[in-house]
Amino acid sequence: MRGCGLRHFPSGIEKWKEQAARGEIAFLTHYWVDPRFPGIRTVTKVGCADVGKLADWCRKNGLNPRYIHMRDDYPHFDLLGPEQKKVLMQEGLRDHIERFRL
Repeated sequence: MRGCGLRHFPSGIEKWKEQAARGEIAFLTHYWVDPRFPGIRTVTKVGCADVGKLADWCRKNGLNPRYIHMRDDYPHFDLLGPEQKKVLMQEGLRDHIERFRL
């Protein structure tokens, strides 16, 4: 069930898209299941239409910008596993951590 969960948060994804399109670093956490990543049940998409800004954000957080997904109008980096919680805490996004029990 790849990519499941986005459709369940329409207001969240719309807000994420608006922020990303404005060139802001935007965060969207949702449930996600992929057999390639056993034990992982959530992903946080860090998006920004300004790919240079997103790449800088990746480097600042010790993440390789090579893994930015160049999708449509919404380039994004997928955070999962221990890095997901660590970055969410650094960004002050405790609501994501609590909502998804990370």
